[in-house]
Amino acid sequence: MWDFILWIAAVILVVFGVIRIFQKQILWGVVLIVIGLLVGPGGVSLLT
Repeated sequence: MWDFILWIAAVILVVFGVIRIFQKQILWGVVLIVIGLLVGPGGVSLLT
């Protein structure tokens, strides 16, 4: 269950990161994408 919730959170963070990049907010976009990748599948294995 937690794996699925973390996966959804990671997808949301990456999508918002891409949106920020398109809005010319490169730094926030990169930060959100990196956090999303850390929380995502790699992050799930780190937390379990």
